[in-house]
Amino acid sequence: MMNLDVQSTVSLASYVGAGFCIGLGAIGAALGEGYTAGFACEGISQNTKKSGDIMKNMLVGQAVAESAAIFALVIAILLIFTDPGMVLTLLSASSAIGAGLCMGIGAIGSGIGSGFPAGQCCLGLSRQPAVSGKLTTNMLIGSAVCQTPAIFSMVVSLMLLFMDFSKLPLNPNWAALIGAGLSTGLAAIGSGMGGGMAAGSSCQGIARNPGTTGPVTTTMLIGQAVSQTPAIFGLLVSFILMFKGFPESTSLAAAMAPLAAGICMGFGGIGPGIGNGFTAQYAVTWVARNIEEAGALTRTMLVGQAVSQSTAIYAMVVSLVLVFVL
Repeated sequence: MMNLDVQSTVSLASYVGAGFCIGLGAIGAALGEGYTAGFACEGISQNTKKSGDIMKNMLVGQAVAESAAIFALVIAILLIFTDPGMVLTLLSASSAIGAGLCMGIGAIGSGIGSGFPAGQCCLGLSRQPAVSGKLTTNMLIGSAVCQTPAIFSMVVSLMLLFMDFSKLPLNPNWAALIGAGLSTGLAAIGSGMGGGMAAGSSCQGIARNPGTTGPVTTTMLIGQAVSQTPAIFGLLVSFILMFKGFPESTSLAAAMAPLAAGICMGFGGIGPGIGNGFTAQYAVTWVARNIEEAGALTRTMLVGQAVSQSTAIYAMVVSLVLVFVL
């Protein structure tokens, strides 16, 4: 059996982290781009005279969806080629794995979510070419918000790569660093997709009734803001896990507590993010169709999202108990 020194172990972990990073990170962008292209084809079939404009918007929308995969590519390259310039310990291996998982998983939801407004924008252009400017602007705003969870993941990944953890004991901090990556990465899935669902309905609503652009966009942004909250919870738990500095222990249970905290908050953020997106999606759709009831629809959306959000709060509470009580 081969013996590995610290440098070799860190290199091994960096390569594995890089593989997870771009392998997982490519999933969401490809799905989002395919969704966009599919609706672009449908739009062109309905209005061939606007095929040029639809094609341009398709490429712009795909470029935004691609951003999440580009973030993953950057982190993967850093994992492979960057010299951390610090004292290497076995914790450096854990941080490399955590960084790769965080960015790879965290790019999935944003890539898929960004495809929803891009696809609906392409279809809307075929039906309402006179409001192409409004549609494109709305698409870009909605898609940009969808990238926020991926940006959270990139921030945590960079912190895991370049913060100096060398003074911390290996156990249980190795588990805390991997948990930090999983917390933000997993929670980003739901928020990225949920934000995209709201933005897709917004583009669809503007195409149906251009006169409702202002209220529709406002409702979209409010719904997206609430949908981003689970990703923020995941980011908060990641920060705690990275900065707390757990005391040395020989117990495996001591390591499982921070790892479980990251897993708990990560998975616990997926459903609420998507659930909030469903609520915002339908609220935006009906604001465009019944503008007189925009206030009532927005209030109902916020109440419904608050209830859906409660499950993410439960996950965060359990995560904090695992970190601070056990």
